[in-house]
Amino acid sequence: MISSMTAFARSEAHTPQGELIWEIRSVNQRHLDCQLRLADEFRLFEPKIRARINRLLKRGKIECQLRFQASTPEEGGFSINEPLARQLAHASRTVDGFLYSPSPVSSLEVMKWPGVLQVTPLDLEPLEATAIALLDQALQQLVENRQREGSSLQQLIEQRADGIQQQLDLIRQRMPQVRSAIKDRLQQKLAELSEVFDNNRLEQEVLLLVQKSDIDEELDRLEAHLKEVAHIFAKGGLCGRRLDFLMQEFNREANTIASKSVDTEITRAALELKVLIEQAREQIQNIE
Repeated sequence: MISSMTAFARSEAHTPQGELIWEIRSVNQRHLDCQLRLADEFRLFEPKIRARINRLLKRGKIECQLRFQASTPEEGGFSINEPLARQLAHASRTVDGFLYSPSPVSSLEVMKWPGVLQVTPLDLEPLEATAIALLDQALQQLVENRQREGSSLQQLIEQRADGIQQQLDLIRQRMPQVRSAIKDRLQQKLAELSEVFDNNRLEQEVLLLVQKSDIDEELDRLEAHLKEVAHIFAKGGLCGRRLDFLMQEFNREANTIASKSVDTEITRAALELKVLIEQAREQIQNIE
């Protein structure tokens, strides 16, 4: 199955410790570029998170964010470091003896001192399991969204491929008339120069001009590239780079056809080829 690199996924869960929310955004990128934004409590799980992302995704710029909103602490959610608070109170009274006009120290000021007010440590073990399970859920959703988008991109590219084939058929149908027109024009020119001319020389000149304007090889290669595109889609998997390379080959052959063209209709068809190829290439930039 073909996957796009553009998608979004979100998963969330409510736990006794608080609310967890994963948001993952993916856009096209030549390689895999993963940017993590994690709540401080979860930075220690970053290697596990990256390993899961790398296992499922191979290309794209990934913005992965985990938000954590802790629940309101219940009674006993924090404690007082009594020895430290007593030391501070004692030190305050000692300092008061040195001052002419000491001011009272409030309990709130004591609690602001680092280490006096101690918050009960967050139990990360159940949160880790929930966060990782939620990540897997969001990643699976992202993969499915990328595959669904990839299916739409495949249909668009196949439509462009059908259009390319139609233009190739038009060019092949036109080529016998082009060869005949080349011969007629050359014969007319020679007749204007002399009433008597060598038929053998005429045939040689016609053959030379036809060879210069011959595009059978380019048409054959384009049709071979179309078959390769169909083969890639049938195989599925990672194919964005290969398709992008093929589009470069498509464009090269279309340019050659346009440069060799001595016929208005073939030139018009070559330009239409270039338009269809560029449209397909734009869509391929989003394929993983």
